Amino acid sequence: MFEKKARVKMKTINLTLLLQVAGLLHIGLIGANLSMPQSVNLRSHIAPLPPFIRQMFWVYYSVLNLCLIGFGLITLTQAGTLSAGSHLARALCVFFVAFWTLRLFVGIFVFEMRPYLTTTGRRLGYGAINVVIVYLLTVYTWAALIGGN
Repeated sequence: MFEKKARVKMKTINLTLLLQVAGLLHIGLIGANLSMPQSVNLRSHIAPLPPFIRQMFWVYYSVLNLCLIGFGLITLTQAGTLSAGSHLARALCVFFVAFWTLRLFVGIFVFEMRPYLTTTGRRLGYGAINVVIVYLLTVYTWAALIGGN
């Protein structure tokens, strides 16, 4: 009995640490996201659009960054709670899995990135972003399915 409790506690501690890393990685993704407009010369691409559409794009872009900040801070500061496996913690982790699954799918099958991956640094950065997303998917899936057990 004691051994089983010790294993559960160890799994929770390991998952908590992995979730804290995930929280930090969200913050790192903000840096990548903030460099994107300059990397793809975004202002010149959206300049011909009507003002409302340009404004809408910048609002959506800002909301996405706010989500990354929120996801990161929630995960970093509440990693123990998320790893404990309550119904709310699992539901939030399922939401994060859905979010990052959609982002990975869009990044692979919808976005045409080749014209922008013109340097080794950009290709490595894009690959690193995808590795981070797969890490987030793995950790949140673990937390959603077996957190606390």
